[in-house]
Amino acid sequence: MTEPLASLLTALDLTDTGARTSEDIFTGPSQWMPLGRVYGGQVLAQSLIAAMRTVPDERVVHSMHGYFLRPGDVNLPITFSVDRIHDGRSFSTRRTQAYQEGLPILSMIASFQDEDEGLDHQVEMPEGLPDPESLPNSAATLAHIDHPVAQYWASDRPFDMRHVPSPVYLSVEGEHVAHQAVWIKSVGQLPDDPDLHRAALAYASDYTIMESAMRRHGVAWSTPGLKAASLDHAMWWHRFGRVDEWLLYAQESPSATGGRGLSLGRIYSRDGRLLASVAQEGMIRVPGRT
Repeated sequence: MTEPLASLLTALDLTDTGARTSEDIFTGPSQWMPLGRVYGGQVLAQSLIAAMRTVPDERVVHSMHGYFLRPGDVNLPITFSVDRIHDGRSFSTRRTQAYQEGLPILSMIASFQDEDEGLDHQVEMPEGLPDPESLPNSAATLAHIDHPVAQYWASDRPFDMRHVPSPVYLSVEGEHVAHQAVWIKSVGQLPDDPDLHRAALAYASDYTIMESAMRRHGVAWSTPGLKAASLDHAMWWHRFGRVDEWLLYAQESPSATGGRGLSLGRIYSRDGRLLASVAQEGMIRVPGRT
């Protein structure tokens, strides 16, 4: 197993510190990041794992809604407090608060359901996109750049990401449109635990979704003075899929205003099944731009 993937699994292996009054308390480590700020997808996935630990095995997550409240510090562990809000005949609801040094950094509510039969349809997967094997990975684009962020993105992330039509790390090539697609896959095989794959999908869903708004305005990650951060994140799981197989993440931004960009995403298995939908609003501030 690669070191980045081992780091992901370590971060998601929370320690149960026992129930306290009406709450369940868990702790987890922070993964190292080059700028010292905890990656938002990590906190989302850990908060989800904490909530999963408090529901029956037969109930699976179908939605979550989270707000990022403060940037996390990679030098500190994170405490997760889970409130068992509701347990019904078919659904359970949990609230997870993530803390560092007593201050909340994320607040999330997740809903779980017994697997059930019902109506079934989906929006079809985009057609005509290149296969992931034909596209360059992050290492091919960034490995030659002597900068800690570029080096981390090139080789230390637990997911391989390949952009269609091209990444926006250094520049925005081609037409400035408010949509893109990204092939994603973990850099190694994960255990078979379905909940681990659902949490890992939440982890990966935060990486690139903001880029559809950035691409529309020709803003690359390397733009001088760029300040970008996730504000809130919602996700709905529709069908199960493994994150150690290629998935297509189709993204679009319907609006950007007030220093914020709204982005929507759909995640498909390679054979075209819609696995999940995502919505995120992020802060995007570019000096001299509105």
